[in-house]
Amino acid sequence: MLVAAAVCPCPPVLVPEVAAGAAPELDAARAACTDALGVLAAARPDLLVVVGPAEQPGRGVYPQGSPGTFRGFGVEVDVRLGGVPAGGPGAAGGRELPPSLAVGAWLLERTGWADAPVDGLGVGEPLEAERCVQAGHEIAGRAARVGMLVMGDGSACRTLKAPGYLDERAAPFDAEAARALGAADIEALKALDADLAYRLKAAGRAPWQVLAGAAEDADLAGALLYDDAPYGVCYLVATWS
Repeated sequence: MLVAAAVCPCPPVLVPEVAAGAAPELDAARAACTDALGVLAAARPDLLVVVGPAEQPGRGVYPQGSPGTFRGFGVEVDVRLGGVPAGGPGAAGGRELPPSLAVGAWLLERTGWADAPVDGLGVGEPLEAERCVQAGHEIAGRAARVGMLVMGDGSACRTLKAPGYLDERAAPFDAEAARALGAADIEALKALDADLAYRLKAAGRAPWQVLAGAAEDADLAGALLYDDAPYGVCYLVATWS
């Protein structure tokens, strides 16, 4: 059963070495992520599942120890999902994490996560809501106490200089996502429009709906810790516990 979740944004610029001189601009987001992971650790899960958006061929399951890197962004920063278990899966190589899960792995390393085994799931942006919810059900049934670190961004269309340019539908979409995540509103998350999310480049839609499925029988309360749109992209941090 799901006992807690942390929802965090997944841009590689969250990693200070990637952001370089712009790193201080996301200090508040990083601090909120740290607080969210603290709530997750306090729940003492038996298993932590990191869920984030992934394009082909990055979709699928990633065992603990799977490697990730930010070298493609010009910095020599490498990560491992949940550390490297001695002789365990991923201890010597393995499929490389998609960027969203690499950011999740970086957050876990940054906060010194050592509370429970960790694995990851990369979900495709086109995945239908029903399948996202079913994936969540499966995650919740994997252990008596399951925690989730849910990586994903809101729209990328909040300003003229945003990656997706300005779209007047972006702010209302993000406001509803923020409200739903802050209120742990499962039905509202399940109802997010997948086609609109795709048009607004909101990569968090599918992971958020996986969370909704995992939480259906959990009776968790939500709290919104961060809601801002630097660079015209909506970044949200929330906790469910």
